[in-house]
Amino acid sequence: MRRREFLRVSAAAAAAPLAGRLWAAPGTNARFLLVFLRGGYDATSVVVPVSSAFYYEARPTIALAKSDCLEIDADWGLHPALRETVWPLWQKRELAFVPFAGTGDLSRSHFATQDGMELGQAPGQRRDYSSGFLNRLAARVGGSRAISFTNEVPIALRGQAPVANAALRYAAQPGLDERETRLVAEMYRDTPLAAPVAEGFAAKADVRRSLTDEMLAADSDLALPRSFALDARRVGRLMRSSFNLGFIDVGGWDTHVNQGNSGLKPGFHLLAILLERLGAGIAALADELGPAWRDTVVVVISEFGRTFHENGNKGTDHGHGTAYWVLGGAVRGGRFAGEQVRVERATLHQDRDYPVLNEYRAVLGGIFARLYGLGPADLDGVFAGAKPADLGLV
Repeated sequence: MRRREFLRVSAAAAAAPLAGRLWAAPGTNARFLLVFLRGGYDATSVVVPVSSAFYYEARPTIALAKSDCLEIDADWGLHPALRETVWPLWQKRELAFVPFAGTGDLSRSHFATQDGMELGQAPGQRRDYSSGFLNRLAARVGGSRAISFTNEVPIALRGQAPVANAALRYAAQPGLDERETRLVAEMYRDTPLAAPVAEGFAAKADVRRSLTDEMLAADSDLALPRSFALDARRVGRLMRSSFNLGFIDVGGWDTHVNQGNSGLKPGFHLLAILLERLGAGIAALADELGPAWRDTVVVVISEFGRTFHENGNKGTDHGHGTAYWVLGGAVRGGRFAGEQVRVERATLHQDRDYPVLNEYRAVLGGIFARLYGLGPADLDGVFAGAKPADLGLV
């Protein structure tokens, strides 16, 4: 690329390894939320390499015109669907991107790669599905209260530490009545599951109460109660009041057909629609957290990226490297972090994908070190054998 040296490690990381804003775990106000985009989202259409002629050659129908993108710098643009929601966070330096990120898994399988990421175990290790990396983190962070905003507790939060569960999309359903809830709680009394069962019932009750208010409002303003933006408001409300470690997933990112580009021209633009909804959810989360946003870190990941070349169906196929989003009032944003390369054919992995230069366990380990003040032993307990990469993100 023309105007900057593009093979580097973050200058901030080199200048102050693990010496920035360290937050001790006991009594911390820090909140961490992992947003998992299931399906492998197309990072190349979010952080767009607008100065790469090869990008436009590889995507003759789905490339985003430089003039349509929000200008990050001479080399990169941001998808215009994020103009009203995520772009302001970039401008306030509360958003950073880690491009060329991912795992060493080359199976290109959604399920195998998702499972591997959520487990967070060392490459080559026999998978132990009883222990996910976020649960291991919760066990090492003093005062941690973890919650999964999913229908079932995900692999990432399985383990010995207690975890509450609130399935946002099904919380409005009646489920157990008051008598049945008491009976279930009594079944688990004086057992290790007593606390997470009680927290789960309390969280679901909170979500159901918020759903009632939103449904009443929907009669007049046509709000969609199952949209991600409303889900994110419930997440923000619970994270602000009751929990400091959370997980939520968003599906629909497997864009093999008619992916579209900017959405600014007539036609169906699937990815633009998805990004608009995702951005609305991120903005709603930040708004709902209010002052707590300044102590919050949100990381958006996906199991892998997508092919650099578009396919014959005007979509993209399963790829390798992707880009992570790191957001929050505590984030040192407005920049790209981690190792990077020029975007050209010679730097692609197997002549088809972005390479993985920033391994996810190293990236997350570096964030956890700064956010919670965890030492080497605790970090190794979360990501065994991984060397944390301090990118100065918090």
